[in-house]
Amino acid sequence: MISRSTYALASRALAARSSTLPRAVAAANPTITDSSCRRTMSSQPKKHLVTHEEGVHQTMQLSKSWRNKPLFRRQGDVRFKSGLEASKLLIAEAHRRDSHEVEYIASVSSTMECLSPLFDRNPRYAFVAKQLMEPERFVQFRVAWMDDVGVVRMNRGFRIQYSSSLGPYEGPLHLGSHVTGGLVKALGFDNVFSNALTGYDVGSSVGGSDFNPFDKSEAEVQRFCQSYMTELSKYVGPDVDHPTMGMGVAEKEMGYLFGQYKRINAKSTSSSVPFMTKKDSQVPGQAIVLFAKEMLKDQNQSLMGKRCLILGSGKNARAVAAKLLEFGAIPLTFSDESGHVYEPSGIDKSKLRTISNIKMERGAMLGRYVISSTTAKFNEPGSVFDIPCDLCFPCGEFSSIDSDAVNKLADHGCMGVIEGGHKNVTNEARQTLKGRGVMYAPHIMTLTGTNMANAHGHNLTDEMLEEEVRRIYNDVKSAATEFNARGDLFAGGSIVGFLRVANAMLTHGAV
Repeated sequence: MISRSTYALASRALAARSSTLPRAVAAANPTITDSSCRRTMSSQPKKHLVTHEEGVHQTMQLSKSWRNKPLFRRQGDVRFKSGLEASKLLIAEAHRRDSHEVEYIASVSSTMECLSPLFDRNPRYAFVAKQLMEPERFVQFRVAWMDDVGVVRMNRGFRIQYSSSLGPYEGPLHLGSHVTGGLVKALGFDNVFSNALTGYDVGSSVGGSDFNPFDKSEAEVQRFCQSYMTELSKYVGPDVDHPTMGMGVAEKEMGYLFGQYKRINAKSTSSSVPFMTKKDSQVPGQAIVLFAKEMLKDQNQSLMGKRCLILGSGKNARAVAAKLLEFGAIPLTFSDESGHVYEPSGIDKSKLRTISNIKMERGAMLGRYVISSTTAKFNEPGSVFDIPCDLCFPCGEFSSIDSDAVNKLADHGCMGVIEGGHKNVTNEARQTLKGRGVMYAPHIMTLTGTNMANAHGHNLTDEMLEEEVRRIYNDVKSAATEFNARGDLFAGGSIVGFLRVANAMLTHGAV
C-alpha cells in the first residue's frame, strides 16, 4: 500500500518531468525550438470576452449566487431567471423613475435589449447596468443674456457628467431649441458606450442649452456663450471635463466658450494637451466615411461610384461629403430647415465649396444655393428619401429616419445607412433596417472621431485615423458575432462599450 508522502513525491517528480518535456523534445530534435513551442501554445483558441476562458463552449464557472440575489428590493425582492428578464426589469425601472423622459427611455430600452445575452452569461453585469443607469452628476442652471435690443433673455443650460469610470469626463455640447434635460440625459447614456468603445481612458458627459444660435446675431451668440460658460466653468476643466463640438456648436461657438473660460480660469491646459480646441472639426466626418468604407469592404465593395444621400449641411455633413469625394463616391444632397438640395449629377468640390460658403454665414438657408447652380433641384422630389441612392448618411436632426424613411430608401436601392449625427435613426427604424437587410452603422460607433482627435492631437495622421477606425470596427464586429448577433453593429458596440465600463466599475465598489 502506497503512503500519502510517497504518492506526493511521485506526483511532484512527474510534474517536474512534464515541465521539462518540451525542452527535452527540442534538444532531441533540432528543428523544434522554444519559440516553436511558444507558437504552438499561442495558437490555442482565443480567450472568451467575458469569462477569459478558452474554447467555444465555455464552462462558465461563475458564481450562481448573483442570479439568486434580488435585482431590486423596493417592494419585496425581485429576481430574474434569464438575461431577457433582467433587461425587462431594468427597462421597467427606467420607466418608473423617468417616464417623462421619452428619449432616455428609448436609449435604455434599445441598449438593455442588446445586453440581455451578456446578463445570461454573467448575471452580475445586470447589477452593474442598474448602477450605470443613474448618472453621476446632472447640472441644470439658468443662462441670462442680453439681446441686441437690450432685453434680458433666459435659457436653460445643462451638463450631465454621466460616468467617470474610465477617466475624466468628455463629451459634446449641443445648442438648439429642441435640447431638453431628457435629451441630454439620453445622449449622455449613449455617450458612455461610444467613448468606452474607443478604448481610450475617457469618461462620458454631454451638455448644451435650448438656445437656438441660427436665428441670432453674432453678438448675441457671443454674449450667450459667455454667460453659459460663466456657470459651466465651475464644473469643467482640464483633467475634469472636456467639452467638445456638437450640434449647433462649431468653431466660432467653441472659440467664444473657450475665451470666457480662459478669462475666468488661469489654467487652460494640462500636460501640454489643449483644452476646448477646434482641431477636431474635420476628423469626425472623416471617421464616419472610413467606417462606411470598412462596412463595404466586408461586402467586397468600395465607395467608388456610390451615390450618397447626405442629410444635414453642418460641419459633419460637409466633412463627410469632402471625404466621400476623395474615395470617388458621389454626394447627391444636402438639407436643412428650409428643405433639401439635389444635384442629379453629383456635388463636386466646387459645388461643395459654394455650399460651405453659404452655411458658414450664420442663419443662411441652403435654398440660396440654387441661385448659383443651373442643375440643382430644390425640394424636388418632395421627399429626399425618394431619390435613388446606394448609401445614406444622416448628419442632421434627431430621429430624422423612421420606419417609413427606411422603407423608401430600401425600395430605391439603398444598401446602407451610416449615422453621422446623434440618434438620427429611431429604434423602430433600426428594426426595419434589419428586416429589409440594409446595412446599419450606429452613431455610438461612427461618432468616435472626436475622441480620436482629442487622444492623438495634432499627431493624428490619415493612416493613424484609418487604423483606429479599423480597430474599433473589428472589435464591434467580433463582439456581435460572439454574442450571436452577427452583423448587428449596434449590439456589438453596446456590448463592447458596456464591458469596458462595467469591468472598471466592478473594481470601484458601490460608488
